[in-house]
Parts: sequence; structure tokens; C-alpha cells
Amino acid sequence: MILNDMQIDYLARKHNMITPYIPSSIKDALIVNPMMDFGNVLKKDAYKKVISYGLSSFGYDLRVRDGFKVFHNSYNGIVDPKYFDEDNTLNLIADDGKDYIIVPPNSFTLAESVEVFKIPQDVLGVVYGKSTYARCGIITNVTPLEPGWEGTVTLEISNTTSLPAKIYINEGLCQVLFMQGERPKTTYSDRNGKYQNQSGITLPTV
Repeated sequence: MILNDMQIDYLARKHNMITPYIPSSIKDALIVNPMMDFGNVLKKDAYKKVISYGLSSFGYDLRVRDGFKVFHNSYNGIVDPKYFDEDNTLNLIADDGKDYIIVPPNSFTLAESVEVFKIPQDVLGVVYGKSTYARCGIITNVTPLEPGWEGTVTLEISNTTSLPAKIYINEGLCQVLFMQGERPKTTYSDRNGKYQNQSGITLPTV
């Protein structure tokens, strides 16, 4: 059974499934100090549009944190999932005052979710990209959030276009759909999965 907004809200509030948790879909962000006197500033001018995040009808739109690892071939290295060489990536953060980073054309980068997830033992999370990015050729891939898994999500982002692309920090990147069934015999936590309680961008390991 796929969980709706009421069921997700219950698990987020009562079982800390999502932290920090936003109980609605946020599409605008305040860009001035909320304590200041707006005076002649129009209310609509105090906000900017953001790529939506938070609770939706049948899912939750997670945000991407600043700090990325972009793959490069400066050293003519090989990407080996069994023996991953971190020298094949470059660390990238937003410039001062910027709310985005630029992903090079035809490139791949790793990032991290703002949210920490604590998946119940009878729930599976499946992640899909948001249409706003998908229609720009930005594809986000995440493997399932298994029953009993906890941690921040390592996000795999591909810029499939021949142009540089912006990724907006602290805004929505992809949506998690939650499905609930009977508790499996062995959960991710039961088998001490290698990515349990991950924090930061977690590189592949075997």
C-alpha cells in the first residue's frame, strides 16, 4: 500500500521518519527579514519561487544540501565500485551568496539530502526525480530506502545535457514515495547494512 499525506504525516511526527519534517508543500521562500517593516515593499516581492519541497499528496519532496562531489577524469582513473578512488571526484560548494552550484555538461555528481530518514521496519521508500529538473535533463537516481534503514540520503545526479546546469541548494530535488506492507523477516537494520546511519556523501563500498 502506498502511503498518503496523512499516513506520512503520522509516521513523521510519531516515529521521526523524516527530520527536519515540513508538513506541507513549500513553493515560496521569504527573502527579507520577517521582522522588518515592509513599508512600501509589496508582499509578493518579499518572496521568491523555490523548487517545491515537503509533504505532498502521496510522497515527500526532499531537499539537497550544499556540498557535492563531481566526477572528473583529470587523472584518467577508472570508476571501480569495489575499490573506489576518491581522487576521481572534486569537492564543490556554492560560492558565497549563491543558492546554487553549477554541474558541468554531461557529468555526474553525488550530493546529500538535508533530511535524515528513519524508515520503519514495515515501510519501503522509493525515490523519483522531480519533473522540474527532469525536463531540464537533470536525472536523479537513488536506490530504495529499505525497511529499518536510517541516515541521510546520498543523491546521484546526472546532467545529461551538453550545457552547464544549476542545482538549487536547500530546495526540492526528488520525491520519496513510501510503501507499507508486512514486516520482512530480515530488515536492513537486522543485517547491519553497510550504509546504515550514513551521514555526509557516502561513497560506494563492498
